[in-house]
Amino acid sequence: MISMRTIVAPTLVAASLALAAPALAQDDADSWLPTLMTETPQEGFDLAVSMARKAVKTTQPDVDALHKLRPAYAHDPGSLIDVSGVVAEYFATIAEANDYWRE
Repeated sequence: MISMRTIVAPTLVAASLALAAPALAQDDADSWLPTLMTETPQEGFDLAVSMARKAVKTTQPDVDALHKLRPAYAHDPGSLIDVSGVVAEYFATIAEANDYWRE
């Protein structure tokens, strides 16, 4: 049996990327994300978390709705694991862009 999480999580990620596409076409001066380059892995992880948060705000710009829905997922281990997976994917992309911080 396919769980709702199996369907919803990839759909949300795809939707967030699709909705963010116009932002990717902006000039660097107007971009909230001008580069994936970071000095350290910690900065890379922080950027990955910021990207995940931005994806949520992009897909649900209504702050009141976000706050209203938060109790439904804040204590759901599956939802928290899904978020960790999204951050991990973003971090992997950032790490690759930074050549894994090799010197």
